[in-house]
Amino acid sequence: MKPAARRKARKLAVQAIYSWQLTQNSMSDIEAQFLTDNDTSKIDVDYFLALVRGVAGQSNTLDASLEPFLDRPLKDLDQVERAVLRLAAYELRERLDVPYKVAINEAIELAKAFGADDSHRFVNGVLDKAIDSLRAARQ
Repeated sequence: MKPAARRKARKLAVQAIYSWQLTQNSMSDIEAQFLTDNDTSKIDVDYFLALVRGVAGQSNTLDASLEPFLDRPLKDLDQVERAVLRLAAYELRERLDVPYKVAINEAIELAKAFGADDSHRFVNGVLDKAIDSLRAARQ
């Protein structure tokens, strides 16, 4: 798949993760809703599913791997920032086929698209500090 299809998969995934965080509905219900409600012809659907299932299945581990690098408790983070950070942490830990610079840059772009004004700076700062720890977890 093309990089644009993965970018779209990430964009949809962060929205699905956000919805899951807010509603606590099952991720399989949210997946089905998102795949039904969106034109998936230009989306890497397999990658979308890997991201949302990975984040939902490993949210406690991902949160624990991020917490040392946060300036406040995870529960106090904006929901968008939390969704973006979880997605990026999953990619950095589990998807070694994705260059770390790509994962971080995509997270910054997602924070710019969906987050508050300075969310992207916060996300960038956390991921810059966390990268070695996240990648080391799987090498």
